Amino acid sequence: MAKYSDIKGFTVQTVTSDPAASVAATGSWASGGSLNLARYDVTGAGSQTAALATGGYEPVGNTELYNGSTWTEVNDLNTARYGQSSTGSQTSALAVGGNPNSGITEKWDGTNWTESGDLNTGRHNSASAGSDNEAVITFGGQSPQRNNAEVFNGTSWTEVSELNLARHVLYGTGSSTAALGAGGNLPPSPYTANTEIWNGSSWTEVAEMNTIKGRGGMSGSNTDALVFSGTNGPGLVAVTENYNGTSWTELADLSTQRYGGSSTPGTSGSTTATLYAGGATPSDSSATEEWTTTPSALFKKTVEGQLFFNSTTNTFKETLTDIPGGTWSSGGTMNNDERYFSGGAGIKTAAIAFGGDSPQINKTESYNGTSWTEVNNLNTTKNYVSGAGTYTAALCINGYQNPPNVDLNQVESWDGTNWTEITETNETANAGNVSCGTQTAALITMRSPSPIAGRTELWNGSAWTETTDLNTARPNGAVFGISTSSLASGGSPGATYTQAESWDGSAWTEVGDLNLGRQSLGSAGANNLSGIVFAGNRPGASSPAPGYTEAQRTEFWNGTSWTEINDMSTDRAGGSSSKSGGSATSAHAAGGNAPPYTGVTEEWTVDLANKTITAS
Repeated sequence: MAKYSDIKGFTVQTVTSDPAASVAATGSWASGGSLNLARYDVTGAGSQTAALATGGYEPVGNTELYNGSTWTEVNDLNTARYGQSSTGSQTSALAVGGNPNSGITEKWDGTNWTESGDLNTGRHNSASAGSDNEAVITFGGQSPQRNNAEVFNGTSWTEVSELNLARHVLYGTGSSTAALGAGGNLPPSPYTANTEIWNGSSWTEVAEMNTIKGRGGMSGSNTDALVFSGTNGPGLVAVTENYNGTSWTELADLSTQRYGGSSTPGTSGSTTATLYAGGATPSDSSATEEWTTTPSALFKKTVEGQLFFNSTTNTFKETLTDIPGGTWSSGGTMNNDERYFSGGAGIKTAAIAFGGDSPQINKTESYNGTSWTEVNNLNTTKNYVSGAGTYTAALCINGYQNPPNVDLNQVESWDGTNWTEITETNETANAGNVSCGTQTAALITMRSPSPIAGRTELWNGSAWTETTDLNTARPNGAVFGISTSSLASGGSPGATYTQAESWDGSAWTEVGDLNLGRQSLGSAGANNLSGIVFAGNRPGASSPAPGYTEAQRTEFWNGTSWTEINDMSTDRAGGSSSKSGGSATSAHAAGGNAPPYTGVTEEWTVDLANKTITAS
């Protein structure tokens, strides 16, 4: 981090608020006026300063209007209900369906509710999007579980293309021709992070939310939306996320966790000003929270390396890539969701995983950052394999075949479609072989059995050459980087080896130890100066904890020493990871054994952050 003495004498921009990734990222929640009637499963429409809240448990027809500070009771719904969906403006809104299971539709004209044409399929806990009471789409819901979508023209409903994933209590916003649906519940399965976009004719799955949830609030369009609050089934969440048309980013949380409140979906709401009113904590709530952002005129975008002076907080700051602040989030689940000791290659948005146990398989799967797809198999069924390269140009190296219980020095090359057997390694190995690099320039080391545990071989695209051994022979560690600049760490037995060694293309040099010794780790890093290792297990350990208890640990290597950073959410060892495809700022982990075996994918993301500069 820069010091004040280093920048003294240079012109530094003065701002009143810190730069941010987007206007939405400057937002925060603050208390607003309370509803007159505390309730949940209430729905809303309008904007932050001209909102409507209606219905609710158990059931009620109560309707209230908000002027930005105070809620006022007005005329009730004709049919009291809860679990309906609403959208539109404060003077032109629609309330659709509800519980008891219903197709009832009511139009609000600013003064009164009037019944209109019923839905073709009655439901409750659906989502709606639209600009007023004459141009609305309603989708999802129950009972039973629905993927139906219907469009309203002001008089009647017409069925249109269905959601790809049937669910209820999902989030919805946008217009009748450009809507967004996210999250929801899929009984008897858990909640989902699935997101779909409506373009006026069909639904398309896009990037998933970071947090699995439903039954909360949403605002904005299908290219710029906020989703907030709700439940994930066992508990409540206060998480706020922003969708920018490509991906979701977590923002500031609400002050109170709750579900079933009223928000401002549809085109009247926005990502710069919305609200959330009522809901359950789990007790009935009347609280309103308002979301506001820095005006776009004052907004400054974060740029790595920028220096600035924040006049509001009277501090000098620098924008940095905040690796210690990185986080793991959930990704797609593998199709073969009980595999470990598989190989991997690629990056977190374009990866492959191949081979593994249990049972031993030759399956290959491709990952697009959202979901895994089965592609062509390896030629040989095996586990304890390692990988290098990208998702279209990879190597699967060595392994173990059971039966006939033999170690392999076999290597297969992936061209994006098929695997082809190529030149074998000089040494035969099974458990613990780790590799990094590319399809034409790779390194393999840390192999088993013991006589060859420190051996290192280099691949030049046509032949394998034995080179300098590790200083400390051991299998089952981790390696990241490229064939001329890599770092190996950990190893078996997991409670013993904390050693790390740096490779410069010709020799290994011992460097700073890991904070926690373990084996069967995942890793990602561009070279021997920067990377992360994560997961792993510690057989035989007695302190600080035995077995897989420390399997969530993540450590960052800065070229000199290791720093413990944020843990994974899922215990695991022996999974597929990014290795040389990933980096200290972007990585993934898939599969592994905790136990039990898991097909869960987690993605590592590091954002820019504004850090205060220390004066000296």
